[in-house]
Amino acid sequence: MTDPDTLDAFLMQRRRLMGAGLAALALPAMGKNRSGHATTPDAFDTFVAEQMRLANIPGLAVGLAREGNVRLVRGYGYANIEKRRPVTVDTQFHIASITKTVTAAAIMQLADDGRLTLDEPVARHLDFPLNNPNHPTAPITFRELLTHTSSLSDAKYYEIDFRVRGQDATLSLSDFLKNYLVPTGSVYSSDKCFSKAMPGSTWDYSNVGYALLGYLASRIAAKDMRQQTRERIFAPLGMHDTHWRLSDTPRRRSAIPYDMIDGVLKPLEPVGFPDWPAGMLRSSVADFTRFVAASANGGTAQGVRILRSETMAQMLDMQTPIGLPDWLTGQGLGWMASRLNGAVKPNHWGGDPGVFTAVYLDPASQAGVVLFSNASASSQSKSAIRSIASRLLSVDAHG
Repeated sequence: MTDPDTLDAFLMQRRRLMGAGLAALALPAMGKNRSGHATTPDAFDTFVAEQMRLANIPGLAVGLAREGNVRLVRGYGYANIEKRRPVTVDTQFHIASITKTVTAAAIMQLADDGRLTLDEPVARHLDFPLNNPNHPTAPITFRELLTHTSSLSDAKYYEIDFRVRGQDATLSLSDFLKNYLVPTGSVYSSDKCFSKAMPGSTWDYSNVGYALLGYLASRIAAKDMRQQTRERIFAPLGMHDTHWRLSDTPRRRSAIPYDMIDGVLKPLEPVGFPDWPAGMLRSSVADFTRFVAASANGGTAQGVRILRSETMAQMLDMQTPIGLPDWLTGQGLGWMASRLNGAVKPNHWGGDPGVFTAVYLDPASQAGVVLFSNASASSQSKSAIRSIASRLLSVDAHG
């Protein structure tokens, strides 16, 4: 891989997305305040505008949190190019794999409650058998699922496009998992649904593993994890524009996803998929910066605690399992780490056709940043996102 810093490069390659040429797209960048109205351009706005121009990013929303509070949220460019609808701080973006940090937080809340322990076998909580046929006596644990070392493989997952265009998936999470992980399942493959590695031994990024975590959270709490997160994370933090389902996401405020095809940005339909705990969340930067504020501040934001400080520290305690790619410096519980401008930062990236997102944390300064864009990743946009993230972490609340 030519871009060793990003998870997105890895995921997008495995989805075998169409290679895209680049064309100049001169869109005006519009700084927005909390109400979505244009602000006076400043040095940060000018910097973001230039990065967007160079990377052909149609729309971008950015957020900065410090010491548990949201300090800055702004929108730039267009959520809908054709209608010239601008990005505001309330524009809904598909955040893709950043969703995994929320799923991990839900699991850790249950651990804080004493409902599970990280090193216990997860099979005892399931209504179907689970074991790696290559290592049938080795249990799979919560910690292994959280750190992508469970031996659940996405090889078969990437052969089958489970996404549904324009609507929520009709296949349930339960049926998706049973079809994939149980020998009698319709898509089961002992060679492609599980790796040859022993559980706990080797890093292998797994969307299926995070889908299973969401299912486990629902069974353990006897409540759908989507409802759990609404009650225990979103509502307490005031995140009223964060949704698990396409049907709940206001289309009039959603960013249109774009892919570069034959040198032109083309709109795509939004997608739904059954493995929703792995990447289905839609959110606004005004909302999600609140969650990132808590993640960078020991589990507390705006006076609301969603996780114990010890638990949040545990999530950001980075390990280096065998197989960890060289573009990562560590793997935590839900969170990863890599270098940003020479310094190691916990982070997570997200990517899908028409979607490119990133969050970075700096626990030492209790700061975090959020960047949502509505175009497929390119080498230029990856560079732009890193540059903007680095700049955000160095500015104050006024840019």
